[in-house]
Amino acid sequence: MIHPTAIIHPEAQVPAEVEVGAYAVVGAGVRIGRGSRIGPHVVLHGPAVIGERHRFFQFCSIGADPQDKKYRGEAESLLEIGSDNTVREYVSINRGTAGGGGKTVIGDHNLIMACAHIAHDCRVGSHTVFANHATLAGHVSIDDHVTLGGFTGVHQFCRVGRYSFTAISSVINKDVPPYIRVANQGKDRAQPAGLNREGLQRAGFDPATINLLRRAYKTVYRNGLRQKEALAALEALAQESESVNLLKTFIAASERGIVR
Repeated sequence: MIHPTAIIHPEAQVPAEVEVGAYAVVGAGVRIGRGSRIGPHVVLHGPAVIGERHRFFQFCSIGADPQDKKYRGEAESLLEIGSDNTVREYVSINRGTAGGGGKTVIGDHNLIMACAHIAHDCRVGSHTVFANHATLAGHVSIDDHVTLGGFTGVHQFCRVGRYSFTAISSVINKDVPPYIRVANQGKDRAQPAGLNREGLQRAGFDPATINLLRRAYKTVYRNGLRQKEALAALEALAQESESVNLLKTFIAASERGIVR
């Protein structure tokens, strides 16, 4: 299962069920779960805890030092990855820094396409899709079921809420609330572009919930209300739907402000 040209550090933990391709490198402090496939020329750096049944395609760099000038080689720098993720060619994922909590964390069942980058101290949920060249700066939070279009760039410390969708080449410099679509639309940064209705339907949201979220979207973006006024106006809808309540809570907790 391990190609004779692969290099496995004596302090790495690689179960017998893991396949390691030609010229791959597994460094000290890397722990890999069962059933994973490490492609040729992949480099895994530690400390890193990598769960089961992953597929890492050729030329990935996983767990390398943070690209942060404040990083000083601190021992608490770590990468944690869940299970059942597909990581395509030339993807780079960096470990955390002491200033950001020490961890970069990625959940389960994510598809991370070619040339995507996940920087230090990011938190990525489960069932997300990163299209080609999607890029996260440090300290970014991506919730479950998010789809990032190709060449999307997310500024540091931004949050992207669950079931949201970013169009190709979106520039995200504010928080993206749950359930919505954003696109640059001829501007230099992402703008709200409606409810992610297609994504919600595919995810099995019932028509009543989608209708309430549509009304909530109009309250936030179409009625000319300031953010505090919109939050107050959402109160009644939030009583009818847990999804609307999550949207309201996300906006209320935003420190950077939301895309407008």
